[in-house]
Amino acid sequence: MQGLAEEKTSDHVEDASFEVPHVLVVDDELGILDSLKRIFQREKYRVSITDSGEEALDLIRKETVDLVLADIMMPKMSGIDLLKAVKAISPSIEVVMMTAFGTIENAVDCMRQGAYDFIPKPLKRAIVVRSAQRALERRALVNENRVLRERVEEFGEDDLVGKSVSMQNCMAVLSQAAKSEATILLTGESGTGKGLLARHVHRLSLRSSKAFIAVNCAALPENLLESELFGHAKGAFTGAIERREGRFDRADRGTILLDEIAETSGAVQIRLLRVLQEGEIEPVGGENTKNVDVRVIAATNKDLDKAVHEGLFREDLFYRLNVIPVGVPPLRERHGDVVLLAHHFLRRYSEKNNKVVKGFSDAALKALDAYLWPGNVRELENVVERAVVLCCRELIGLDDLPDNIKQLKKVSTEESGESLSIPFGTPLAEIEKQVIEQTLTRTDGDKKTAARLLGIATRTIYRKMDENKEPT
Repeated sequence: MQGLAEEKTSDHVEDASFEVPHVLVVDDELGILDSLKRIFQREKYRVSITDSGEEALDLIRKETVDLVLADIMMPKMSGIDLLKAVKAISPSIEVVMMTAFGTIENAVDCMRQGAYDFIPKPLKRAIVVRSAQRALERRALVNENRVLRERVEEFGEDDLVGKSVSMQNCMAVLSQAAKSEATILLTGESGTGKGLLARHVHRLSLRSSKAFIAVNCAALPENLLESELFGHAKGAFTGAIERREGRFDRADRGTILLDEIAETSGAVQIRLLRVLQEGEIEPVGGENTKNVDVRVIAATNKDLDKAVHEGLFREDLFYRLNVIPVGVPPLRERHGDVVLLAHHFLRRYSEKNNKVVKGFSDAALKALDAYLWPGNVRELENVVERAVVLCCRELIGLDDLPDNIKQLKKVSTEESGESLSIPFGTPLAEIEKQVIEQTLTRTDGDKKTAARLLGIATRTIYRKMDENKEPT
């Protein structure tokens, strides 16, 4: 028999909560192939059969296979060689070996090469089914443990701290979008928690039981990033001594976060576009494509629309990513959240460092609340961790904070002793103008501090100042 044949159970209904295992049978005896095909069909598995090890590998490169049953004695490519190649392509695939010439030495050799089981011929239905079920149970358990390990490394749900209107609006959009399959583009300054929010979307999605894979696109040079994302073939470049799966392979049926997406090269952008359009990846140096089912979340602190107009980012990829754009607010615009987050990080790092630190002094809290946090939540977390480590009292005081925070003086009309007199009937635009001008005067022209005091975005002050300029 030449070519690959695939049989699917006729009563199979796609369901998000249950995925039919895909079993691949490789044997040069047509009778064995036909018999095993019928056995696994009765067990409601998806079955593919072939008499060629090479064709089996082609299928594994293109599709997700859960279990391979392979004969040891086959022409061209032996079962042992096939076993080695399968494990090189995807170590998580379970392999059961079959042979009519079973010996202790053969069985031991197969196990050393990574086989799950060794079945002698003539095959007995009960033994075949039991071995396949156990192998699939092991694969499911290994995958589940991998996902759990990755989740342990993630931030927990409690880290989504914030009651500000801007943050609640952001969370509402993401919670609604999570159940869909739409691509999400998270934009915002560094340190605002885009990665944390991406994990939150994954937890709420229908893919939550599968892997969440995060990739920092700015952390690797172009050639290594391509290999990291899409995998590579053996010999693709110096040092590529064997085939390697990429992050998209690992994220199959799950979610991938492409952080710092604006830093990708044109070549990587073309490959990403293919994934989003066709659901296909092609390993570096490889000739065969593979289908993947991955939900993509992208994040950047750059203006992608501007990058498109400057020719630095592909327009077609931008539109594919920008299906649901969500702007993550900077900490200085999350009014009231600084104190909440500070206490949250205090509890975490007190426990982590075995310190008894119960809170902050009033002066310390005022200083934290007055600071503009250019590094956003990440900076606040680092500041609180430092303060917990250095604090020798039950309360973190002003002296436990970095100099750039504790030396900041918060300006207010109460401290200045002055008030703004507004005549009755003054137009609202004029009132805004006077308030902004007087606040800027008291902050020595510091627009960020003025915006913080007024409870508005810095860009609003710039806009109002432009509106108030007299035409030349």
